[in-house]
Amino acid sequence: MASSSMDQIPSAAETLTSQLPSDNTPTDAVSSIGDIPVGEKRKRADEETNLEWSDPNLTPSPWFKTSLCSYFRREGNCSHGTTCRYAHGEAELRQKPDNTWDPTSERGKKAKMSETAEAEEEEVLFTEDMMDGEGGCGDDLSLSKCLLHLPRKWLSDDLKMFVRQLGVEFKFAKKRRGMTVGFLTFENAQQLHSGLQTLEGKAVCNKNLKIADVLPRTTDKNETKYLVKIKSAREAVTPLADLSYADQLEQKKASIMQWLKKLTRNARKACPNGKSLPEWVLQSRDIGGLSCNLEGIIESPVRNGYRNKCEFSAGYSVEGKVTVGFLLGNFSAGVTAVEEPVDCPNISKISCRYASIFQTFLENSRLPVWNKYKNCGFWRQLTVREGRKPGVFSNNEDAETSIAEVMLIVQVCTTGTDEAEVATEFEAMAKAFAEGARASNPTLPLTVLLVQDHQGISNVAAPDCPLRLLPIPMSDNGANQDQPTNVLAEARIHDHINNLRFSISPTAFFQVNTGAAEKLYSLAGDWADLGPDTLLFDVCCGTGTIGLTLAHRVGMVIGIEMNASAVSDAERNAKINGLSNCKFICSKAEDVMSSLLKEYLDVSQMEEAKPLSKANDDPDKQISSTEAMSNVDDQSLPTPNIQEELQNNEQKDSSSAEPERSTKLQFKNVVAIVDPPRPGLHPDVIKALRTHPRLKTLVYISCNPETLVANAIELCTPSFLEKAEQGNHGFRKQRRMGTAASARHRAKKMPASEPFRPVKAMAVDIFPHTDHCEMIMLLKR
Repeated sequence: MASSSMDQIPSAAETLTSQLPSDNTPTDAVSSIGDIPVGEKRKRADEETNLEWSDPNLTPSPWFKTSLCSYFRREGNCSHGTTCRYAHGEAELRQKPDNTWDPTSERGKKAKMSETAEAEEEEVLFTEDMMDGEGGCGDDLSLSKCLLHLPRKWLSDDLKMFVRQLGVEFKFAKKRRGMTVGFLTFENAQQLHSGLQTLEGKAVCNKNLKIADVLPRTTDKNETKYLVKIKSAREAVTPLADLSYADQLEQKKASIMQWLKKLTRNARKACPNGKSLPEWVLQSRDIGGLSCNLEGIIESPVRNGYRNKCEFSAGYSVEGKVTVGFLLGNFSAGVTAVEEPVDCPNISKISCRYASIFQTFLENSRLPVWNKYKNCGFWRQLTVREGRKPGVFSNNEDAETSIAEVMLIVQVCTTGTDEAEVATEFEAMAKAFAEGARASNPTLPLTVLLVQDHQGISNVAAPDCPLRLLPIPMSDNGANQDQPTNVLAEARIHDHINNLRFSISPTAFFQVNTGAAEKLYSLAGDWADLGPDTLLFDVCCGTGTIGLTLAHRVGMVIGIEMNASAVSDAERNAKINGLSNCKFICSKAEDVMSSLLKEYLDVSQMEEAKPLSKANDDPDKQISSTEAMSNVDDQSLPTPNIQEELQNNEQKDSSSAEPERSTKLQFKNVVAIVDPPRPGLHPDVIKALRTHPRLKTLVYISCNPETLVANAIELCTPSFLEKAEQGNHGFRKQRRMGTAASARHRAKKMPASEPFRPVKAMAVDIFPHTDHCEMIMLLKR
């Protein structure tokens, strides 16, 4: 009933177009439109299929019949009659002013599917050996074809079953889970011709199957490669590099504005029935639908060579050559080709030089590079981390002179290898890096050389993945001088932000653009309204950069981070810079956020002065032991030793316990600054932030605006009066939801609490020449 009544209410487009005659209006009525009595229907004349007007001074609305009538689609007829301004069927549908079709129409669906298919087809670039000795195509590649747009969950058996059900005869089929690409080989030309006629354009899971040729690329080992279209590393890594910097900023600003509009739309949907919309949603109409004012975008002080951390993949180029560089696309779309980073403006010359040195070494190595299709090989990835000197950042050619320290991390997979052979290869690799660094002009800095043994499928390794420190050969006599064997304690470099010195361990997070990070953190501090009576929570603190840079402006900083080595770095950084009002906790934020808010802000609980011995306080106890844990390779320390150390620390601090509690009571203002990874904040963290009444200010820093929108929906929408029904849909239905829809679903279960409201937002260009930028939003209540 509600939907049918809404269809009878004229929309804004209908109100505007009601002043204009339709293509069904008689020509003699055009001049007397204003004389028709209210409520009287116009007479229909002979229908015109084209929109033509007898009076050239009158033109129809550009949106006339550009969308299908929803009531007509549901009921098969329309009660609006001839006054309906929507199309009734595909025959009446017209293109929109931007030359697109209604996405709900057949033409719109076909156009979208065609665009998606073309985009994926352009990205297919497969260069791995995948025949695996199973009767492959051999040298006659004319009998092999590449199948595009297959479901990601399919395996080779699923592809074989699908082809056989269509009655297609073949010799060999190969498909790997996670990819949308498969390979099919036929016995002869007759099978090939018949199979192509059957398979071409066949619908598979709402996509049309595409077939591409298999092109050979051979190496010395006669491995077959596959190629559909060549793409450069510059296009893959820095897609905006050919635009002027002003145009890049405008494009990113426009993108952030769209995300702010999406937040408003989804907040409307998330508001419970029977409650008025939040004031910030109503005010969005005055600012173009934005959830808050976008203050603008902050430029990066360094635009070329700004990345202080670069991850280079080891693989094969499109010609089959061993290459160290960047992948040219997503593996799921069949892209495994690697190209050298010679023309990527965001990469420094030092990083490019080390990638070239490593590539030269791999060309002569006896161990193979990683094969992404078979999940086998040895050499996987090279990570270059740079530490800059304190001072002014520059875009000049000599900007590399500001880099004082370099850490190299080589990722390998030692499964099925001989230890003696691996040791020999590591020694030769260290020598190659040392000699290459000295041979460069000017000499390249080389501080730390590490090996990471990772056996997973993806190159993304866990933070606790084993690390091994390699000695760097010295110059002159060529003798080796071993570095300290304690990797986590000594393998580190240093960088500077706001005249503070930061120690960085191999796996710790640190902003890749140091100059832009200074502006980002300063802005966060200005928006947070900090003062001596402020307690600052730095959630997902990493090496403590945000909290430490703002420590001189607040009474106390509490940092939370799940990476133990990063917490050790944060504690070390506080000591290096003489900051005593900072405390860092090694734990997941969702596990300790609620208890920390109660400990530092709940007066009744603090007056009880209970000892920190409960299970909820165990993560807090890890603070004093994180540095000790970081100095031990084995993570499984004996429990008695930890408890004994904690008891000793508690006894040492017993004399100052009461003053600390009294200091906690003096905090009149509490602020949280969150800088989560791309997936956003955990729902438990959002619940803790949302439900604590003393937390009035929240500064959200995000490298992924999509997850910021999702988290802001939960933080900024009113609570439901009654608990939402769970239903029997379960997790299976929720998996199909988008991030915003999932956030609306979780918002219904949020306990009764005062919501935040978006106050203002700002974009910060941390990543010039790319599509990405940081977004910062101020939330208050």
